[in-house]
Amino acid sequence: MTTQEAQRTRVCEGNYFTAGDGTQLFYRHWPAARERARGAVILFHRGHEHSGRLQHLVDELDLSDFAVFAWDARGHGRSTLCANPNPSLTTFVQDVDTFIRSVSEEHGIAIEDIAVLGQSVGSVLLATWVHDYAPRIRCMVLAAPAFKVKLYVPFARTFLAMWLRLFGDFQVNSYFKASALTHDPERIATYQSDPLIRRPISAKVLLGLYSTADRIVEDAHAIHAPTQLLISGADWVVHRKPQERFFKNLGSKENEKHIFPGFYHDTLGEKDRHLPVARARAFILKHFTQAPEPICLLDADQHGYTKDEFDSLVRRLPLYSPKGLHFRALKLGMRTIGRLSKGIRTGVQTGFDSGSTLDYVYRNRVSGITFAGRAMDWFFLNAVGWRGIRKRKENLERLLVRSIDMLRAARRPVRVIDIAAGHGRYILSALNARFNRQDRALLRDYSAANVERGRALIREMGMEEIARFEQGDAFGRIEPEHNLAVVSGLYELFPENAPVLGSLQELAGALEPGGYLVYTNQIWHPQLEMIAGSLTSHRKDKPWVMRRRTQAEIDQLVEAAGFRKIEQLTDEWGIFTVSLAQKITPF
Repeated sequence: MTTQEAQRTRVCEGNYFTAGDGTQLFYRHWPAARERARGAVILFHRGHEHSGRLQHLVDELDLSDFAVFAWDARGHGRSTLCANPNPSLTTFVQDVDTFIRSVSEEHGIAIEDIAVLGQSVGSVLLATWVHDYAPRIRCMVLAAPAFKVKLYVPFARTFLAMWLRLFGDFQVNSYFKASALTHDPERIATYQSDPLIRRPISAKVLLGLYSTADRIVEDAHAIHAPTQLLISGADWVVHRKPQERFFKNLGSKENEKHIFPGFYHDTLGEKDRHLPVARARAFILKHFTQAPEPICLLDADQHGYTKDEFDSLVRRLPLYSPKGLHFRALKLGMRTIGRLSKGIRTGVQTGFDSGSTLDYVYRNRVSGITFAGRAMDWFFLNAVGWRGIRKRKENLERLLVRSIDMLRAARRPVRVIDIAAGHGRYILSALNARFNRQDRALLRDYSAANVERGRALIREMGMEEIARFEQGDAFGRIEPEHNLAVVSGLYELFPENAPVLGSLQELAGALEPGGYLVYTNQIWHPQLEMIAGSLTSHRKDKPWVMRRRTQAEIDQLVEAAGFRKIEQLTDEWGIFTVSLAQKITPF
């Protein structure tokens, strides 16, 4: 490096942030040249690498008016695995959210003034974060996203999944040499000699990368952030077709795609990287010289891709179509031999979306008549949707505890209302260990049977002094005497936005200023068609047909009612989200 080049190198500061599980993760910060940064650019490295290998990119982007940040993902560089020795891909995505919120809060940079740039696995983490969490970032640049890694060993993915299921997580060494990543001899040499390069990757994370990428590519309509895609034309590491499909499905208004012939996988570390770096720089500056144009989704129930999907689910399949025959046979089987399973029997009798069925799923205890009934019940309880429901309960309890602790810290007695509690097991479990005698909880449900079961559960847990259960309309009037509201699994059952917004406005009116709202959403489901074709709801034996809401849509409804989202948790399958918001305006 020449003296002139050394003078142009931006100097970084090292620091740590605390992930959601308490792990300390390292990051680098390159301060802006001026006192108040114009914005921030946050970089996410490739798999196996670390933030120290991004110094060249910080310099070559030449964005001196912007603060630049880059992390070492857990298990990479100077970041350890610590609290979670076997993280899933969802853990890494949650880390992305925590990191960017930490940067925003500690450095006083609004999310709207942040651009993100990722490479390879880092690109997949960013695309998943933007899809699942719907942050209002300024723009996103994705270089060679690893939506589908090339595994040159036949049936490798099947073998990895089988071995993981039988023996638990294990490490897989990357077989790609540095010379397959870039033509730049200096980058090849430093990759080979860098002691912080981590060649092994968890099989659990690798398989999670595949399944998550499949979901994000197909559902990229939910991504509304302006996105630039940089594709390497001679990539030995990842497939190009999913990248093209992702770009085609993007729901954002302003997108760019650039292909660089002859480039290997390390697009922004290639010999002629000045070409994609210039594209990325221009794209970022373009979106900081014009005001953001957010897409309004308050009427997404009237038009848009989730409305089209819902309409197709409502339409009956042709009588003798293969799917139609399959779903009718499945429905008949559940109404006959399926009754040997207690879970299926409960769903048939009360609706598969009823409080009774959900309470059975929460308890997760196999029960049935004969061995066949118990076997069917095991498969029923372990369906991916029910696993997601149980994780939703766990995440709900985490955010409830966090809300209660914040109210405690503000020396405010807790006043909880849950407008559609089912049997109330999830909320009573979360509140039981945290409540003081001066606190109060009001649980509501439309079903007299659910109310009776809920009251019995209150007595069983010895919470009669602080909790009461009443029958009532979830969309009805609420007295303004609360500071923590819970809505779990309710809005997902109603495709229209008007009643949901009305309910949120009623909750805002019933909460004290600064009060909290915990709400759930279903952003995706792999079995929507099967559910609509074979399962019945609690509403007079009607088919259980659901319209998904993107996270951006539900967040806009929550914001329109006077709340600001402050935290979110998502399950590892990307099905259910649980969010925490705070009332910011009187209503």
